[in-house]
Amino acid sequence: MTHEHRARRFEVDALARVEGEGGLIVEIHEGALTDVRLRIFEPPRFFEGFLRGRMYTEPADITARICGICPVAYQMSACQAIEDALGVQVDDEIRTLRSLLYCGEWIESHALHIHLLHAPDFLGYPNGIALAADHRAEVERGLRLKKIGNRIVEVVGGRAVHPVNVRVGGFYSAPSPASMRDLATELRWALEASLEIVRWVATFPMPEHELPDHTTLVALRHPTEYPMLGERLVSTGGLDIDPSQWRDHFAEEHVEHSTALHGRMLVGGDYMVGPLARFALNSDHLAPHAAAIAAEVGLTAAERNPFRSIVVRAVETVHACEVALAIADGYTPPQRSFVPVEPRAGVGCGWTEAPRGMLFHRYEIDAEGRIVTAQIVPPTSQNQPSIEHDLMHLVEHSLHLDDAALEHLCEQAVRNYDPCISCATHFLDMRVIRT
Repeated sequence: MTHEHRARRFEVDALARVEGEGGLIVEIHEGALTDVRLRIFEPPRFFEGFLRGRMYTEPADITARICGICPVAYQMSACQAIEDALGVQVDDEIRTLRSLLYCGEWIESHALHIHLLHAPDFLGYPNGIALAADHRAEVERGLRLKKIGNRIVEVVGGRAVHPVNVRVGGFYSAPSPASMRDLATELRWALEASLEIVRWVATFPMPEHELPDHTTLVALRHPTEYPMLGERLVSTGGLDIDPSQWRDHFAEEHVEHSTALHGRMLVGGDYMVGPLARFALNSDHLAPHAAAIAAEVGLTAAERNPFRSIVVRAVETVHACEVALAIADGYTPPQRSFVPVEPRAGVGCGWTEAPRGMLFHRYEIDAEGRIVTAQIVPPTSQNQPSIEHDLMHLVEHSLHLDDAALEHLCEQAVRNYDPCISCATHFLDMRVIRT
């Protein structure tokens, strides 16, 4: 009996090389795909719940604990949302330091993903350790680059993991000129190394695949910058909104097979956030070296193959190194490391581009400065429906593969999105009906 005409079921209880715990089920019956489910089964983490009643000064520290890989994204989105609610505008020098901090996170996160989580798929290894046995120089280069990203976060944020120097209105203290000079020296090496990494990953064998036609790409947009701290949200469907309008166009919903809420557009259905979307909507704002290397390896804004997202992440790493080096080279300590902030009643929204995609925060604050409600929408929960439908599209065109090959391809496709499952969990409105 051929593969196409027998019942086939793949159940991956725990996906390897993703942050957090998740599973995957693919069912095929009578040669036709019948079901794809990406299961998230971590327990509820209650972050939105236990932010209620806290002072407006606390989310920058609390939300950083949501993720050890991208704490800066949570801190920056939280600060921007609270500053929006309290009518605070930070100085340009503070915003520049925030950009540098964010560059550090992009560098360390992308370097980790490329070398230890995703490259083994393309090169035929079960994990990063096995990859390093045959590609020691490439893996060591990636780990050194990741260490530099961590060092940036430490210098600006006060600690490499879960930074402690971030506050609403800015930073508790500014880095010293000496520490920035040291960063600049390391970043000169990092920029050259990141260019070589792009050339390396561009040689990987890429499955021929494109996103389903109905998938909308969504990313932040800034008038002059490739977005980390974007101002507006845009899409390939023509959307162009500010943070206060997010809930008019997007929503989250509960599905039976996951403890993470699923994001959807109120008009348009599935949407995708992350590097592929950012590049499609913002490649005109890449730093010069990043733009040049993207052109060299044949990346264009029309790219729709999610397997090529590893190449986009490598290009974004070049961009982050280039921006970080420019900031470190031109650094003079700001006149003040934060602007004063006073409590008042208000509602504020903020968003930034985490390594995995747009991260949205919304806070309602009372007159004493206490948080009344909090909403946090991470990238992976927004991408989960798109991942599932992308998998359906991929499997439908890959039924000729044997079981082992098809299962591997599905896991690789999930890792295209670099899902951070730990970030993607919310507490659900659970109802028990007894009859």
